[in-house]
Amino acid sequence: MTIELITFDLDDTLWDTAPVIASAEAVLRQWLADNAPDLGDFPVERLWTIRTQVLSEEPNLKHRISALRRRVLFRALQDAGYDQWRASELADQGFEAFLHARHQLEIFPEVEPTLEILANHFALGVVTNGNADVSRLGLADYFKFALCAEDIGIAKPDARLFQEALQRGGATAQTAVHVGDHPGDDIAGAQQAGLRAVWFNPAGKAWDADHAPDAQIRSLTELPGLLAGWHSQR
Repeated sequence: MTIELITFDLDDTLWDTAPVIASAEAVLRQWLADNAPDLGDFPVERLWTIRTQVLSEEPNLKHRISALRRRVLFRALQDAGYDQWRASELADQGFEAFLHARHQLEIFPEVEPTLEILANHFALGVVTNGNADVSRLGLADYFKFALCAEDIGIAKPDARLFQEALQRGGATAQTAVHVGDHPGDDIAGAQQAGLRAVWFNPAGKAWDADHAPDAQIRSLTELPGLLAGWHSQR
């Protein structure tokens, strides 16, 4: 197997996501308390109701999570009595406060050294359903491209997202490998598109889905050796 392209998931593959999202949500709440006091202590349940309403009216936002979050904020601010202009301004500013906090994360320490090794031998890309931006994290130089679901309105495990990644990476499915933590979005999605799939499984969980990954790793440091082994089997 000649490998030309390796694509990576981001959230929970290159860093731990839950703490940073929780922190970003808290930052947004505080920002709104400071800058949109008329919104008050807006119940989370109400935000979910607005989210459901927005998606029913604009289903194209389903995979555009940044635009969706901003639209929900806009609606909530309008409900609180802000006029359209002010609600739009506050929604933009509030979302940027959230997004800035969302990028205050700790990349796993082995990530950059491993990406540096791999980038010397393969084209690297990003395929993510999230809204993390590798250019805001100092990782952009390692990747030939970064493909986010919200860029094209299609999310993993849809095979079309992986096919787009192959096109951007200039590779065929037979020469590409995807690395990610999610059994459905990453492993099943990549395999359905014809790629090999490596399950990032740091906790050593048992696989309980139908189609097993082509390999699994508990640390990204295992990836160069795994790929070298696949090359030697050609």
